Amino acid sequence: MSPLNPPRARSILFDRVLLLPALVDALRKLDPRVQLRSPVMFVVYVGSIFTTVLALDAFDGADFGFTAAIAVWLWFTVLFANFAEALAEGRSKAQAQSLRALKQAVMAKKLATPRHGTTWLPVSAAELRKGMTVLVEAGDVIPADGDVIEGVASVDESAITGESAPVIRESGGDFSAVTGGTRVLSDWLVVRVAVNPGEAFIDRMISMVEGAKRQKTPNEVALTILLVALTIVFLVVTVTLLPFSLFATQSAGAGSPVSLTVLVALLVCLIPTTIGGLLSAIGVAGMSRMMAANVIATSGRAVEAAGDVDVLLLDKTGTITHGNRQAAAFLPAPGVSPEQLARAARMASLSDETPEGRSIVVLARQQFDIHEKDSAAGATFVQFTAQTRMSGADVGGRAIRKGAADTVRRFVEEQGQVYPEHVARSVEQVARRGSTPLVVVDDGRVMGVVELKDIVKAGIRERFAQLREMGIRTVMITGDNRLTAAAIAAEAGVDDFLAEATPEQKLALIREHQAGGHLVAMTGDGTNDAPALAQADVAVAMNSGTQAAKEAGNMVDLDSNPTKLLEIVEIGKQMLMTRGALTTFSIANDVAKYFAIIPAAFVGTYPQLKALDVMHLASPGSAIMSAVIFNALIIVVLIPLALKGVRYRAASAATLLRRNLLVFGLGGIVLPFAAIKLIDMALAALHLL
Repeated sequence: MSPLNPPRARSILFDRVLLLPALVDALRKLDPRVQLRSPVMFVVYVGSIFTTVLALDAFDGADFGFTAAIAVWLWFTVLFANFAEALAEGRSKAQAQSLRALKQAVMAKKLATPRHGTTWLPVSAAELRKGMTVLVEAGDVIPADGDVIEGVASVDESAITGESAPVIRESGGDFSAVTGGTRVLSDWLVVRVAVNPGEAFIDRMISMVEGAKRQKTPNEVALTILLVALTIVFLVVTVTLLPFSLFATQSAGAGSPVSLTVLVALLVCLIPTTIGGLLSAIGVAGMSRMMAANVIATSGRAVEAAGDVDVLLLDKTGTITHGNRQAAAFLPAPGVSPEQLARAARMASLSDETPEGRSIVVLARQQFDIHEKDSAAGATFVQFTAQTRMSGADVGGRAIRKGAADTVRRFVEEQGQVYPEHVARSVEQVARRGSTPLVVVDDGRVMGVVELKDIVKAGIRERFAQLREMGIRTVMITGDNRLTAAAIAAEAGVDDFLAEATPEQKLALIREHQAGGHLVAMTGDGTNDAPALAQADVAVAMNSGTQAAKEAGNMVDLDSNPTKLLEIVEIGKQMLMTRGALTTFSIANDVAKYFAIIPAAFVGTYPQLKALDVMHLASPGSAIMSAVIFNALIIVVLIPLALKGVRYRAASAATLLRRNLLVFGLGGIVLPFAAIKLIDMALAALHLL
């Protein structure tokens, strides 16, 4: 289990480990500087102080009991709001404490030169600086975040990811990044340190998990402004009512004036205290749910943006398909035997450490008994790049290459050689089957096609259909040719695709969608993905990827699972749905409080307001007290919902709006009527008012 996974929300109120510290923190948050962060609750805070002063002033009077009770419940309202936020933060603090346990005093083997076999000196991990190189051998803890520059080893990352199966880390490619605090299980690595002390991945995780510097998101700021505006309106109305009611009483020569205690109670019950008290908890809990999914977000803004995205860029390999493309067949060109094609393809793949390249070597051995004894001595290997989209070897003046069909065709024609039409037809047939064709060329002669097969993941088509219902457009990104991409896109059910994609094309596609007013999300793990990740609104970097990709993204998936992007979008939308639902409920439940407290507050001045007492409450004092008690207790009732989030449903924005209005809007009207009536009956039965 990852140290990021918190206790489940439905049991959090009964978790003594989190409950007691949250109660203490709720009291600490009574500091006026803390209360001022929430303008709505600050008004309640001031009202609590004001009614406390009124209660002390009326200590020997007849109104003391009523005023003191109002003051107590207003303080409870503030404390319950503090408790909701403290409880949400408590989960994050528990996660941070678990992460701190991962930080340990580690001795590093600092190399004099960045090469295995040279001398090393023992130094403390705290003395390592960016750019230094260290040797990490079997059983050693990796002392700092960095990139593998030499060697290959299995690494236990369970302390970070919670996944017990070791992973392979090696120099070059997209699996070269290592994280401080993980342990090498076998072999050795030479690692170039990528961070200075205090900047390590675990340090950043602790900082993000603690949320001490959590900034409000744009939508949260907008909602806060709305709540402040409503509070100001009710505050002005309340202040205006006092002289008006006194003037009306004196003019009529009858009735009783409205007390200051009642006006404060009226103000607190009418302003949106429910959402005001839970707003911060919803934001913190959204971050916590993301962490529970083993995703580290750099800010609440990133989580919120995940809920707003309407375009998803998804890599085909590993996300839409299983990602284990394997060589399935050798399709030779005219005049070339299958074995000749297999030998050339194998030679071009010897330095290719991708699953595809290794599978070509395996298939050549299985079909034609071509073994490692067929040495590549004297060969100069050419590595695959996203720009060339080819790999191979130069052997004795022969240039042997394998790669995408269009790239190899240009390579052949630039050398003045002929690209056989038979091979072009084979490429098209392979692509139409949804497989990936790789063309092999030996010294300018096209040898044939290697067919790579991949399988679309089960259930992915249904997931994309759900996203479409939510108004989210899916775009598949692949390096395959257009025919292959079109076949797989049709099978998977994506809305669009980008074939033969280069880093520049990915970046251009993101900018094009953003220019159209869309929010774009994507995943990536390589250095080539860094520019596009930096441009995307939600950029999820794989933890197994390069340091450049992780620095460019605003989220890091510790599980390195490309399909996690779909879950991230769901978590982001759930946070927005929760905030919207509780805002709807908060505003709706004011209706019942109007009918409870307004007639009770002003019936002495305007007896005709008795007609609005539709709940037939026991007395004006009982009505006011019942509304204040409900206003405090509803925050406690809604804490689990704020922490867990409303149930996620894949539906359009219009459908979700209708559901919110029905469930939380109508429920926000009906529930307070019943609850206030029950509280009133209890107060009357106990003869408290």
